[in-house]
Amino acid sequence: MDMAKYLVSHNHKAVVVSAGGQLVKELVSCGAIHYTLAVHKKSLFSMLRAIPKLVEIIRKEDIQVVHARSRVPAWSAYFACRLSGRPFITTCHGYYSKHPFTRVMGWGKLVIVPSQAVGRHMIEDFGLPRERARFIPRSVDASKFTFIPPENKKRTEFVIAVIARVVPLKGHIPFIKAMHKVYRNIPNIKVWIVGAVPVSKPHYQEELEVLVKRLGLAHIVEFLGARRDIPEILSKVNLLVLPTTTYEAFGRVVVEAYAAGVPVVATRIAGVVDIVEDGVDGLLAAPGDPETLADAIIKVLKDPELSGALAKNGYLKVISQFTLEKMAQATIQVYEEAFASHRILVIKLSALGDLVLSIPALKAIRKKYPAPSKITCLVGKDIQAVLTHCPYVDEVAAYDFKGRDKGFLEFWRLGGRLRKNNFDLALDLQNNRKSHLLSFLSFAPRRYGYQNGKLSFLLNRRVKETKVTLGPLEHQFRILGLLDIELKDKKIELWPSKDDVREIEEFLDSQWMNKGQPLAGLHLGSSRKWLTKRWPLDYAAALSERLALKGIRLVVTGEEMPGRELNYFKGLTERSRPIIACGRTSINQLACLIKRCSVFICGDTAPLHIAIGMSVPVVALFGPTDPKRHLSAGENIILLNKELPCQPCYKPECRDVRCMEQISVDEVLEAVLKLL
Repeated sequence: MDMAKYLVSHNHKAVVVSAGGQLVKELVSCGAIHYTLAVHKKSLFSMLRAIPKLVEIIRKEDIQVVHARSRVPAWSAYFACRLSGRPFITTCHGYYSKHPFTRVMGWGKLVIVPSQAVGRHMIEDFGLPRERARFIPRSVDASKFTFIPPENKKRTEFVIAVIARVVPLKGHIPFIKAMHKVYRNIPNIKVWIVGAVPVSKPHYQEELEVLVKRLGLAHIVEFLGARRDIPEILSKVNLLVLPTTTYEAFGRVVVEAYAAGVPVVATRIAGVVDIVEDGVDGLLAAPGDPETLADAIIKVLKDPELSGALAKNGYLKVISQFTLEKMAQATIQVYEEAFASHRILVIKLSALGDLVLSIPALKAIRKKYPAPSKITCLVGKDIQAVLTHCPYVDEVAAYDFKGRDKGFLEFWRLGGRLRKNNFDLALDLQNNRKSHLLSFLSFAPRRYGYQNGKLSFLLNRRVKETKVTLGPLEHQFRILGLLDIELKDKKIELWPSKDDVREIEEFLDSQWMNKGQPLAGLHLGSSRKWLTKRWPLDYAAALSERLALKGIRLVVTGEEMPGRELNYFKGLTERSRPIIACGRTSINQLACLIKRCSVFICGDTAPLHIAIGMSVPVVALFGPTDPKRHLSAGENIILLNKELPCQPCYKPECRDVRCMEQISVDEVLEAVLKLL
């Protein structure tokens, strides 16, 4: 109610969806819009039925942010937001049981918590990422309360009140026991117990009444039941006691007492200590301890100076920290943050070369969605090191399809981990069945990718494949075009560390590399799954010998060679003695090594794109794949491709690899010398 009124008074549109009740008329009269919908019912059927109706309301009223304030409507609201593409925000008002039903309260794009204690509870017990929590304490409309200093109230009879639900965790039993001691020291007291008795605890008040009679306090203790005139009650109270024995989400009644000029004695528990500073604006006692509670009460009632100081300081705290104005402004800031920022999932599971080629896309996405928007890139675990120091992503999520995420069940759990991030949009740059399914399982309301026969129907923002052969970067940017992102910067970057640079220099020094001597790099080929992309090993050996005659040292990179293959290659290159770095570098170290080369010879694999991105002159050897699709544009690139009738075949295995065998040593040597 208070929030809706504030929004309307500050020229915002407030739409409230509830089951109805006594406050609807007041709500509508202030200018808010109300829809009556059974969002309070816990039945699965009711919650599912509410989802399309909420989507209709969201679209009809052009709602920009949806804010759920309790668990049952939060479920319907969450899925309505997923379907309509609106940010979903929750407020956690208390301590929730660790039940799957409650988890939705931590699924908000941003989650508002009223105290540090509730924030810790949501983080530790429900896995809420710390960066999504927003601390906004509950407020009080100070205009509803009249500040009456303790000295202006009569002291012939002290009224002590407990205002809370009549349930065991609120500490009524230790409070009543404490009152037995207080009454012996200060006989002129009256005790009010204000609060409703829940249906689930019908006999608890009877237990309290029996205790009151047993302690001889029946003539001073009065059970007032549920009341809506709290400001009037507090105007007659000399002391408010909050004897809670367990965690308190916030303790709004304490703030209300501050607004009314009522001193406070409370127990030292989480939630309360966020409000009450012991000895300054209240006194704190040990929870569940009648003795210390009674001593604190007696101390306040017997010391008018202390009572007045506590009341004054409490009121000043309300004005400075807990006003409706401050709460509403902070909440609107959360709305603005949720609306302005985006949580983006980019999916690029494999392979290494494809991920390297995705870097210009990541840069363009970051430019389109700067901070506070957050970009998460989901990649295969074995290639995630590429993005370790990437400035264009905030988080790298690993898909370990060979290990922990292997199998359907673990794949489904991976989808669950993605859902917790509440992504606003997913960009599928992988374009296969797994990536389409993961995009869908993320529950991102906007899911972008190519339209194909690989479960692409799970995407709701699709672009059709074109018959025109596009380069690798242009192909990715067709998807980004759906977001009005243009391909302007094609530069490929990597971010090796200083340690990577140092290790490569030390490695070259260990190979007696003369720093003044030209260094040519040769990548022996792609992974062994793509043997058809490999230039023959005999050719590589012959090239090493021919380059040595020109005063050029060769460094060979790639996967670690099997023993027999390595000995064979060494036997062919006894005179030239090339540097063999196969299997000795990480991806970032390989980038450093490529950067050190004067020219780089490579087939259609990741190091080719790294070299081009680092502006190293390249001799590109293409066999079974199409260079029009896989060769990035750049300067100082010489393409060697025989254009045989069988090309491109995209076969990882072939009995007759003529496409690579017909690229002669003479041709490669000529290209290298031309680029040097």
